[in-house]
Amino acid sequence: MDLDDFEVAIAQLPLEDGPAEVSSQSAKDAVEYIDAQWYTFVNRRGRWMDLIGDYAGSEPFVVDGEALIDMVLSDPLLALGRDNDISFQSVHAVYMIERIIHDIYKRSDSLEIVFWHERRFLTLQYGESDYVSSSRSLARTILFNHLKTLKVPVHTFIGLSDPAWKTYQRLRKPMFVMTNDGGVVEEPTSETAAARILLQRVFLYSLLAQGVSVTILHGAEYRDSKIMSFVYEQRLDSDPRGRFKEEFWVAVETASESLAALETRIRRGLSLQPLAIGSQDAADPPTRLLQTLSTVDKSCIEQNAGLLYAFIAHMLYIPHVELHDRARPSVALPNELTSLLTRTFLPNVFLSLENVASPANVDGRVYAALLDAVLNTQDAGLSSLLAPGLVSELDKLWKAQNLPAPDLAALRRSFPPISASQQTTESEPPSLSLLPFSHPLFDEELAAIHIEAEETSDEGDESAAHLEFNTLFSDTQHWHNHKRAILPSHLGGGDTTGPMTEWQRKKQLRSEQRFMSKLQWQAETLTGALGTPLQQMVIPSAALARKSNLSRPESAPNSRPGTPLNKGGKKGKKETLSSADKIRLANQVKKQAKEDDSNVTWWKEQLANIEDRPIASKIVAIDNLMRNKRTKEGWLSVEIWLFRIHLEFSRWIDDAQRESAAARDRFSVSLMCMIKNLYESKELFPTAAKYLAMSLISLGFADYIESFEERATVANDDRSLCFDFVKLVKSKSGSAVHKWMRIQEDPVVWQLRLFGEFVDRSMDSASDPRVSFKPDAWQRKVLDCLDRNESVLVAAPTSAGKTFISYYAMERLLRTSDDDILVYVAPTKALVSQIAAEVYARFRKELGSKACWAIHTRDYRVHNPQNCQILVTVPEMLATMLLSPPLARTWTPRIKRIILDEIHTIGQQEGGAVWEQIILLAPCPLIGLSATIGEPEKFNAWLASVQEAHGFKHTFIHHPHRYSHLRKFTYLLQAEDKPAPLNSLQEYKKTDRMRFVHPISMLSFGARRLPPDFSLESADCLSLYHAFESIKDRLGFDVSGLDPTHFFADQRGTLLKQKDILRYEAALTDRVSEMIDSTDPQDQNSILNSIIEKVSDPVTKKADQQYVPDAGQFFANLITLLSDLHASGDLPALLFNFDRKVCEKMAQAILSVLEDAEEKWRDTSLEWKRKIKQWELWVSKAKERERQAERMKKVKKDEDGPSPASAEQGASWEASFNPDDPSPQFSFAGMSPAFSKEDLEDEIQSLARWSSAPEWALKALRRGVGVHHSGMNKHYRTLVESLYRSGYLRVVIATGTLALGINAPTKTSVFCGDSPFLTALMYRQCAGRAGRRGFDLLGKVVFYGLPMDRCQRLVLSKLPSLGGNFPLTSTMVLRLFNLLQGSDNAPVARDAIKSLLRLPHISFVSEVGQEQILHHIRFSIDYLRRAGLLDAGGNPINLFGVAAHLYYTEPSNLALVALLRHGVIHRICNQSSIITAKRDLMLLLSHLFGRRYLPKAYASPKFLKNLTRKSPSMVVLPPLSDDARKVLLRHEDHIKRVFTGYALAYVAHHAAPPGQDAKLPFSGKTLCPDSTDLAPSPFTEELRRTAISTVARSPFVATSGHGDSFGSVRELTDTARDGLHLNEYAIPSMRQFTSVPGQDDDEFALNAYLLDFYNHGQTAALKAANGIRDGEVWYVLQDFSLTLKSIRTGLVQLLQKASAAAGDEVSEIDSGYGTLDPAEADPDMGGSEQGEFKRPSGVSDRDWKVYEVVNGVCTEFDEKFRAMWA
Repeated sequence: MDLDDFEVAIAQLPLEDGPAEVSSQSAKDAVEYIDAQWYTFVNRRGRWMDLIGDYAGSEPFVVDGEALIDMVLSDPLLALGRDNDISFQSVHAVYMIERIIHDIYKRSDSLEIVFWHERRFLTLQYGESDYVSSSRSLARTILFNHLKTLKVPVHTFIGLSDPAWKTYQRLRKPMFVMTNDGGVVEEPTSETAAARILLQRVFLYSLLAQGVSVTILHGAEYRDSKIMSFVYEQRLDSDPRGRFKEEFWVAVETASESLAALETRIRRGLSLQPLAIGSQDAADPPTRLLQTLSTVDKSCIEQNAGLLYAFIAHMLYIPHVELHDRARPSVALPNELTSLLTRTFLPNVFLSLENVASPANVDGRVYAALLDAVLNTQDAGLSSLLAPGLVSELDKLWKAQNLPAPDLAALRRSFPPISASQQTTESEPPSLSLLPFSHPLFDEELAAIHIEAEETSDEGDESAAHLEFNTLFSDTQHWHNHKRAILPSHLGGGDTTGPMTEWQRKKQLRSEQRFMSKLQWQAETLTGALGTPLQQMVIPSAALARKSNLSRPESAPNSRPGTPLNKGGKKGKKETLSSADKIRLANQVKKQAKEDDSNVTWWKEQLANIEDRPIASKIVAIDNLMRNKRTKEGWLSVEIWLFRIHLEFSRWIDDAQRESAAARDRFSVSLMCMIKNLYESKELFPTAAKYLAMSLISLGFADYIESFEERATVANDDRSLCFDFVKLVKSKSGSAVHKWMRIQEDPVVWQLRLFGEFVDRSMDSASDPRVSFKPDAWQRKVLDCLDRNESVLVAAPTSAGKTFISYYAMERLLRTSDDDILVYVAPTKALVSQIAAEVYARFRKELGSKACWAIHTRDYRVHNPQNCQILVTVPEMLATMLLSPPLARTWTPRIKRIILDEIHTIGQQEGGAVWEQIILLAPCPLIGLSATIGEPEKFNAWLASVQEAHGFKHTFIHHPHRYSHLRKFTYLLQAEDKPAPLNSLQEYKKTDRMRFVHPISMLSFGARRLPPDFSLESADCLSLYHAFESIKDRLGFDVSGLDPTHFFADQRGTLLKQKDILRYEAALTDRVSEMIDSTDPQDQNSILNSIIEKVSDPVTKKADQQYVPDAGQFFANLITLLSDLHASGDLPALLFNFDRKVCEKMAQAILSVLEDAEEKWRDTSLEWKRKIKQWELWVSKAKERERQAERMKKVKKDEDGPSPASAEQGASWEASFNPDDPSPQFSFAGMSPAFSKEDLEDEIQSLARWSSAPEWALKALRRGVGVHHSGMNKHYRTLVESLYRSGYLRVVIATGTLALGINAPTKTSVFCGDSPFLTALMYRQCAGRAGRRGFDLLGKVVFYGLPMDRCQRLVLSKLPSLGGNFPLTSTMVLRLFNLLQGSDNAPVARDAIKSLLRLPHISFVSEVGQEQILHHIRFSIDYLRRAGLLDAGGNPINLFGVAAHLYYTEPSNLALVALLRHGVIHRICNQSSIITAKRDLMLLLSHLFGRRYLPKAYASPKFLKNLTRKSPSMVVLPPLSDDARKVLLRHEDHIKRVFTGYALAYVAHHAAPPGQDAKLPFSGKTLCPDSTDLAPSPFTEELRRTAISTVARSPFVATSGHGDSFGSVRELTDTARDGLHLNEYAIPSMRQFTSVPGQDDDEFALNAYLLDFYNHGQTAALKAANGIRDGEVWYVLQDFSLTLKSIRTGLVQLLQKASAAAGDEVSEIDSGYGTLDPAEADPDMGGSEQGEFKRPSGVSDRDWKVYEVVNGVCTEFDEKFRAMWA
């Protein structure tokens, strides 16, 4: 479904058609054809995303075994299968495959490995040399056999058409297959290679056609807890062959046959059987080799007896060799011998060994060393080289096969050895010595690792002379605007901008006034947990309260006003009243008596007024009266409810269908709800209790009277009713008058079937003086933790009751102090705005010059963030402020509590580990809140360790149950379904497309387990029991124990509670779980499937559940969906789609239908025409009314009262009528008391005037439809939120912006269409909006436009584990030094850093321990020193500002610093042409920042030429300049040597235990013995003497001849020994910038979208050619715009400080505030952010030119960016 017109955009480009014809004999032609017709467009549609966190979650996925093995065998470090090299280092290959599996598995254990036999050609690479193919064939078998031994499931199939694969796919339902696409066909590509690529393309096509998504394995990035790669999706295709010409499929067959023919030739009669899971050949490998060669190719033995004899000897010898002795350099054998071995001998041997070889008995380098020893030994046999026992075994084996004795002397004669001088060895440049460094705090903390630094060493330091003034950096300025000050002037701050003009002051004042007005209105729409408006609490200043002795007792500082507190004194002492108290009490009694008399009179009048009305009218009247304040308390509150019960009984008696089951269900439920509520009243009196008991008798609940009355509070004083209650019980017998009212089933069954929504949902609740409601047990535990000033992590689902926690903490802080600070951190700006409004609505505290609260985001701030008590902000801002040196002295120590809301978003944030940094640096206890933490125990353990290191006790509180259930529905759309006609919403008859989905029916998807949050409503439990009961003869247990009448036998006479139903649900689901575990998923007649059949909706079963509507049908039927929700009372609704453009199109489609239907109705409606005529007549008499009004003014009959004319005018419907307003029957708008129609019009007019909100959005608002996403204007979004909360908007279409904690009470959440971003986590977040506490007892979830299997997957998926980031990057280390230096070693900074360095683990996703962290920091310091960012005393210097302000871009920020220091940017900027200079600088920056990849097929030269022919975009970024690349290559080498030194030093200090290094990284198995059991021999001694000794390198990798010399940082991190836990992304590698696409093994090209936008400024071209979606354009361009501003500001700061005339330093913190998101723009706060910066004296021409060019690029880019939303 192309809902966002993404496909349309490229279709509109005038592309040349692909090849019209395709040769059936040319694989190259066929690849070109499929790429042009299909694959390049799939590439364009692909999304680069986190496969686990943002896509699959905990769902199963498949790794393609052939792609996995091919990736291993293609690694350039692996010595295996290389021409002219007999190395066969299978130990290294096994290590690599385990390393890859380990990298994937630690991020998700849901992977399974699948081999398709038809896919083998990718791995085997037929068409290369026979030696390469045979080597790969043997390695493939060895690796497959090893994979079978791991804990990851491995499966084998013939191909995608294999029935076994289809069964596997149906049962396991993998989310995606991780594979490769085979690459691209370039000029030198052979036909055979093209054939392999073609088959791989067809494989991808077939997978996608089967509805399985595909991701790319090669080139995937493993960043912290993420796996980043491209995801390609496509819906199921019933006719995949029909898409392409028949000649293409013939070409595919031809390619497959040609590769099969090559296979037959190369294998020389040895057939290749499909890989099998069964046991491998158990024969002894040397024996089997000799037997196979004797059978297949005896000539091989005869001609190469000596080589074979040595090979068998090496096979017998290898199992006794230690791993370290197998680390061999390459041996140079005579060329003729190498040629013989690789051309004929080894291919035959390898193919013969396929079924028996293992890494333990084949090693090409040991074999080469043995051959070299034979050639260099004069002795005739091997006995002088090898141990006697081994030679004896060899000879015995040889003779057993009746083979002729080998002539080794002849071998020596044929191949004279190469002299030792001809052999070369790898040279290893030394790692760099540490530069001197000393810092008091770090010296103390790093003392444990004892690494000596050279006294005066500058060895290897990069020379640089640009922008290095060796100025100490004081981090005091704004990151994107050097002129803006935030630190108060009395602390050294102050803006460098001049004073504001009068006009500017007025403009700012208008903006602030408008914001506060909006906030006030937003606050008025907010409600508390019970759905009631928030009441503002006035909190006195703590100082004032202490002076007045009004502060609350310490034992309960947060007690609510009016709540009785336990006063001190002796227990049991009688309290005496003073005379004054007695008088007050007497007066109170008199006042109450007077009020009662008044109420009796009023109540009788109301009864008299409605006496003659029909019952329905009486009910409406009473419902209205019940909103009156006087009916809310006292005896009247009881009597009016009793009268309402009386009316309900009367209505039932009068109902014509009164004895029907439907009527009985309807009335019994409504009556029991009222009876239950009235029994809970504190004002109940005996007469009322008597009639309630009669009501229960009549309904069949006589047994429940006693339990109701036991819990009820009944007053001693009775009173008579003012009306006659309906007669329900016979006075003499006490039996019911109306037998048909009695329920027809057991009361327990009735409750399960009908009353589940209304049961008591509390969980051990009890009164607590600290809060105004009865908290559950888990909530009281939270309160206790907060009172003890402890840290707490609360995991509880949406609607469970978490909201109060934050506000309790706020109130507690406001009452106890005037200086302390609480920081509330929310992940989104929408949530920040709402929380601020809620704080404003709840609390008022006068603090003089200080504010009670403030907002601080990247885009705007309200009030002073440093001069408030409650700061509401986003994670990035707080992390920045905690690392701010000026604030560490003045502000940070005052923080007493940090609330981290939606804490599960840790790891999902773009731009660094800000959540982790907050947790690590927080100077106070934390409150973590989330509804959706998957497997929270691991995260909580780390959080507890951090908090305890800071000195705070930590508690984890987990409450698993929602307050209100979620009922799921699917909206059935079939191919023939058209929109239902809409004549009027009032007359609309709903369709039957909304189908209930029983949770158990979801198991037809093939669930492997029930997720922890799987839940059943009471009615679901009952229907599940009935399903059990219907097949009880087949069940393996006695179902009678689950009969509700037996299960709840001990609760007879008592209404069930939610916790009782949860107990019943657990008993039922335990049985279901047992069935899942024991059921064969392929058995369609299993017990589980029978139960699923019983509870499934019959209509849904018959429909095509995989049908997905096309875009036209999707948009057209939205109005029917909403009309159905409207008709069934299920509005308000939130409609979720995760594409901003699609949300807008949905709103436009709904608006269009409503407007068209209204226009049609108005054209034909006589009623409308009459109304218009009447209104026009009224308008025509306007002057007459004015004259009448004037006359009436002169007649002063009643000076104070309104004139009759004005009264008449106000009462006239015409006065408020506007024919342009939407007609109510074509609008979803609701009635809201919160605002008038005039208020709404004022808001809409304001939006139209001041914001960028489009006209259609304003029209939709008038019809009750809103859109909410981050691209919409902030004022519009805020208005939508307020209108939705107030009940006017009843339809809001949103992306995930409303998913995170927003107070938007909704009845129904609708998921509209599929998206890669609709994950298990996002589903739960969005679904959780429905059924909010205090509004609905039940929430509804509807799936619209999704196939049923997708719905089932979402519901049944368990939440993934939390992701995370490694927080201690090089830039973070630099910022920690800045924090210390800039704050003069403030205690809060010292304490935070000390505790951070003493943690057992720095991150919950990191395996790095404390000691290794210390090593990492010490060598990061050395890198920063050499990079010119830190001096020997730990002071940030020079370009620190640029590096630190761009911390979230590491390593791009450090690459920029290197390029600045080494003059690359100076050389670019000082070109003669300023235009060329700006373009070249923009190219350079596009390589460093905002990098987006393009798949190779999309970036292929042929397609690119076609794509750019008529597009202004160049699409693929041109290469980095040679100058820049050389500098970055040198810098990469520098980094590599620094961190190699780190690895060497760490291992030297922490040598692994013996044998530990020989264990594989995933399985922990060993492939080689710890020590040899052979007798000493010359060959063994020579192996040991010549083995490569490694310290940092893994000994497995060393077997391919690699020592401790690393080619790159990636090589260092990928091949370091186990236990080092090196992370490529924690070391600032330059590899990504220096690699050239198409070379350097780089899988993807770089998208030129930033350079293209700078050149042409056209977002349409970015979408069509560059493949940037509408919903992403804003974000990516804005991020780059902010990056440019940060660079510019960093330069300004440096030039100011370096200038001799810089004068006083500007004092300002690194807040990051002041940037501008167009959606956040305020019309009164416009204007340039950056004033003109004048050249400081002393700045050189070359340095100033850099600033001018950077400023020019920044200004031009920003102008184009602003033009998008101007």
